[in-house]
This record gives sequence, structure tokens and C-alpha cells, in this order.
Amino acid sequence: MAGNNIIIEKLEGVKQRFLEVGEMLTREEVLSDMKRFIQLSREYKDLKPVVDAYEKYRLTLANIDSAKELLASEKDEEMREMAKAEIEELNARLPEMEEEIKLLLLPADPEDSKNAIIEIRAGTGGDEASIFAGDLFRMYTKFFESKGWKIEITRFTEGTAGGYKEIVMRVIGDGVYGIMKYESGVHRVQRVPQTETQGRIHTSAASVVVLPEADEVDIEIKNEDIRKDTYCSSGPGGQSVNTTYSAVRLTHIPTGIVVTCQDEKSQIKNYEKALKELRTRLYNLEYQKYLDEISKKRKTMVSTGDRSAKIRTYNFPQGRMTDHRINYTVYNLSSILNGEIQDVIDRLQMAENAERLKASNL
Repeated sequence: MAGNNIIIEKLEGVKQRFLEVGEMLTREEVLSDMKRFIQLSREYKDLKPVVDAYEKYRLTLANIDSAKELLASEKDEEMREMAKAEIEELNARLPEMEEEIKLLLLPADPEDSKNAIIEIRAGTGGDEASIFAGDLFRMYTKFFESKGWKIEITRFTEGTAGGYKEIVMRVIGDGVYGIMKYESGVHRVQRVPQTETQGRIHTSAASVVVLPEADEVDIEIKNEDIRKDTYCSSGPGGQSVNTTYSAVRLTHIPTGIVVTCQDEKSQIKNYEKALKELRTRLYNLEYQKYLDEISKKRKTMVSTGDRSAKIRTYNFPQGRMTDHRINYTVYNLSSILNGEIQDVIDRLQMAENAERLKASNL
């Protein structure tokens, strides 16, 4: 069997691990250990597409070998022509299959499959920055709707002229973090603000931070390490909002991290949401070290740990959006702001995968 020997060797190793994990998932000691069971189930799910691609690749190579054997022994000219055509067609498929397999063999970020905590904050630019943070929130919610993802808003502070000074949300769906991580960074807007009477173009900014949501199996928080305070919610929601102590503030004593949640009328629900965010923020203290390590090795800033980097400009007078990491510009700003950002994310993923492939030995 011909084919790329390096790829086949790696795929054999993946297949063996897949079979091993499948067998481990049936063991009594694994079934009774929820943390271990969840970890192995995730690994099994991640390995399956690689093994499926390998089986397809092996079948193609075996069919090429069979067609070559037929060609060597067959005397009938029509059969020989059919064998030649099959060899040609199958050989043409191999490079594309190998490229797909190379991408599948790149080690996946284990966080990619997770839900995400996303925060949008107004930066420089006063009221205009808050309005822009509101525009970004609308853009993302439209995108989430198109993906069928669910949003839970944890907290928000409205801007004085509209939009938000800050809004934090939990986004639930399949592989949210792996797609949304490319949005982390500073987003810049260039336009004539509603408050501008002279028609001058202003530049404002908002920052977006995307964190992979930590599961209970990822991090355990001791009850004695948390201080819980309750207070009256503020903002829209009727009389009960200002009269019941439903809002929750959690302080993690060892690190000083504080999270609040006042979105729900129920104190218990606010506590659960705040605890999820606290767990995520603690987990991300460690995850940030991993991101920093990646950013040292990579030349581009695609999905690296630098959350203060200016990643994108939205220019209203020109109807232009530019992503500075991959020097990609489009002139369909209204579509982008209506949530049509999949094309930009696809290009960022391709740029990152190309860089990772270059760094691998495949």
C-alpha cells in the first residue's frame, strides 16, 4: 500500500489510541469515575473524525493497489482502460485527502469544544465607544442566532447615550469557544458620531474577551474560599428588582477575583451563573499561560493570548471592515454588522491552520 508513510504511521497511532479509549470507556472503574469518564468521552469524540478519515484513506489506497494488480494481469483492453481511469481518479483524490488528514492530525485545543463567556467593554471614545459596544453585541447575537446558539446575559451596564459600557454573556452551543476565540482583542470603529455636529470622523474602540467556560470537572472551588454578598438589582425589571436581594456578588478570597450577576430575579439562579463565571475566570488564569506560550511561538496574532491587540477596524464612511491579523478587507460593513462574520472567521482559521501545519512535521 503506497501513500504518505509519515501520515500512515501517525494515523496508526491515533487508531490504536481510539480503540484503547473505546475499551477503557467500558471499564467499571472508569464508569464510576465521572471526571475520568467525561475526559475519555471527549477524547473518543475528538479521535473519531481522524479514524474515519483514515479508514477512507486506507480504502482509497487499497482500491488503487487492486486496480494496479488488475492492470498488470488483465489482457482485455477495455478492462485495462477502466483500471487506468480508476487509478487516475483515485490518485487525484489522494492529495486532498492527505491535506484534510494533516489538519485533523494537528493537536486540537481541548478548549475549542466548550461554551464561552464573552465580555464586551467600551474603550476609548466615551459615549460613542458604548454605542459601538452595543453594535458589536448586536452583531454577535445575530451570528449566534444563525448558529442556533443560546445566550445568557450575566450582567450589563448601559451607556448614557445607548449601547453598553460593559456586557457579559454566556454563550452555549457546539464548539462556541473554538469559533469565537478569534474575536478576542480590540475592535476599532471610525465614523461620524451621532453627537458630532461638525461631521468629523471619530475613532473609538471596544474590547472583546472570549473565555472558554470551565466545567465542574476542570476546576473545583472550595466553599470556604468564596465570600457571597447579596444586594438589590438595579435597572429595568419592575418593582421587585429594587426591593429583593436577588443580585449576587462572589469574591474568591485567594485570588481577589470578583464576579457579579443580577440578570435573574432568583438569587439562586444568579448565584449559579456567578459561580460558572468565577470558575471560568479561575480556570483562565492557567489557560492564559498556555495562550502566552503559543503567542511566543507564532508570528501572527491569530487566536494568541494578546487580548490587548488591535485586531479589526470598522470604517463606516468607506463601508469597510479590515482584519489586521490577516490583512483581510471587505466592503460589506452592513452585512458584517448584521452578523455575517463566518467568512472572516473561516479565513482566520485557515491562516492559523496554515501556520500550525508549517510548524508541524507532517
